[in-house]
Amino acid sequence: MLGAMVGDIIGSVYEWNNIRTKDFPLFAARSFFTDDTVMTIAVAEALMNGGKSDDFIDAMKKWGRKYPSAGYGMQFGAWLDSDSREPYNSWGNGSAMRVSPVGFFVDLRNIETIDRESLFAKVRELSMRSAETTHNHPEGIKGAQAVADAILHMRLGREVDGNVEERKASLGSLIEARYGYDLSRTLDEIRPAYSFNESCQETVPEAITAFIESTDFEDAIRNAVSLGGDSDTLAAITGGIAEAAYGIPKDIADRALGYLDASTREAYDRWCGFLMKN
Repeated sequence: MLGAMVGDIIGSVYEWNNIRTKDFPLFAARSFFTDDTVMTIAVAEALMNGGKSDDFIDAMKKWGRKYPSAGYGMQFGAWLDSDSREPYNSWGNGSAMRVSPVGFFVDLRNIETIDRESLFAKVRELSMRSAETTHNHPEGIKGAQAVADAILHMRLGREVDGNVEERKASLGSLIEARYGYDLSRTLDEIRPAYSFNESCQETVPEAITAFIESTDFEDAIRNAVSLGGDSDTLAAITGGIAEAAYGIPKDIADRALGYLDASTREAYDRWCGFLMKN
């Protein structure tokens, strides 16, 4: 999940000050983690606690109330403050920006004995569960599933098959066929007219395109931020996929981790330990 957190932190200073270039400082004194990081941690904790629907609700309520000023959308903030455990039919990009732990949750160590399609089925089920906690609109669920699918697709290329470039080349057609997103536009075609948008429909395809056009992890983040719009969320989504494909350079990972506080760092370390043991 660190890729999403890196993207969130780097994109944080550009969310309300959009830029349309890839030439910018990756980190700044004003960089900070936002709701994207907090809810990504919540999803990771829910998975560690069993991955049931109640686990996602409990974790999101817990972490959201721990960081009440992280920058949540109005509907999500109202849900956090309420006693409701029911979703509110959102199609916002919050379901997609927090889902990356699901894509890293499935174990690929015994892949020779596991049917790959069953892995994708498991990822889609868990990503649906993580989304429908709040975002039970079909578009909210679809956005989360597409991102988690992309992460697993790229993990298989990097960790198992050793064919990252082939996997990246096939990702667009896979996502288009399965989810109906239009990935035909290039970043140069998207960038001039793209504006702030909080929907999955107009965030997830753009974030996936930012990854597909990238050459490495840093380039993927720069691609996402350069689109403008909801910069931290775009970069969080792209960052999760890019981590699966490329890994994260140590200097970038270390810089990003330095922006976490004690609680978020402890949660991240716990997740890493969990993945090593399971």
